[in-house]
Amino acid sequence: MAGTTALVATLLGTPNAQAAEGDISFSEIVFNEGKPIVVGITNPVEVPLTYTVRSTVKLDFWDVDAYRGTIDTNSERLLVNSSIRWGCATTVQSGYIYNRCEETASVDPRWILTHTVNDDLVNGDATVWKTYGLGGRYEKGYDGDTTSATVTLQRASRVQSHNASPEPVAKGGTITVKGTVQRANWTEHRYDTYGGRLVSLQFKPAGSSTYTTVKKVTASSSGALRTTVTASQDGTWRWRYYGNTTTGASSSSGDYVDVR
Repeated sequence: MAGTTALVATLLGTPNAQAAEGDISFSEIVFNEGKPIVVGITNPVEVPLTYTVRSTVKLDFWDVDAYRGTIDTNSERLLVNSSIRWGCATTVQSGYIYNRCEETASVDPRWILTHTVNDDLVNGDATVWKTYGLGGRYEKGYDGDTTSATVTLQRASRVQSHNASPEPVAKGGTITVKGTVQRANWTEHRYDTYGGRLVSLQFKPAGSSTYTTVKKVTASSSGALRTTVTASQDGTWRWRYYGNTTTGASSSSGDYVDVR
């Protein structure tokens, strides 16, 4: 089912809507397998969404979303742009109908539904969002159910490598590795330098598939990274930022250095 968030917004804004019969409740809501959702400045991010909806009657519709603020007020912000429901496993137990559903939810940095209009993500949205379910029957009203489940939204980071040099280098010589760390500015729709971050310099020997942290470097106030290492063997260097509560992790591309 695509575009179900629009259905939620329409129903929540319906004057004098009546609660549906059916004792509707939502549980086991999990966005993105419990991991933070990391969003950049342009492209929508699609994440798995699973949940269970319980009712005493067969429902005509239901939907799950994450929100900030207070539902059905001017502070309301709904996270999911659209969703595709792939299927629900239905069981009946003790007079209740249980639908355990799997969906793909889309989060778009340029499309957050507020109480009255569409809006963009802003930097303050990089926080913990609450979850909400809504279900009912056409012409018979609906029930909304806030739940204890949450989802964390993070601003994407971006680490760039500015070459490891010289290339080639004599064994025992000095390699200088440079880079830059940035993160998404949702409010201004751009990436800004992210100064003061502790970033790992990692090395992968030729023939290996595994990177190992060699040292940690603190970025300058302008987000610049620079350090030196001793050349010991052929291999690839990269930067790795592990993120924080508001910012996702990222790695630079690798730069291969030939040691002779």
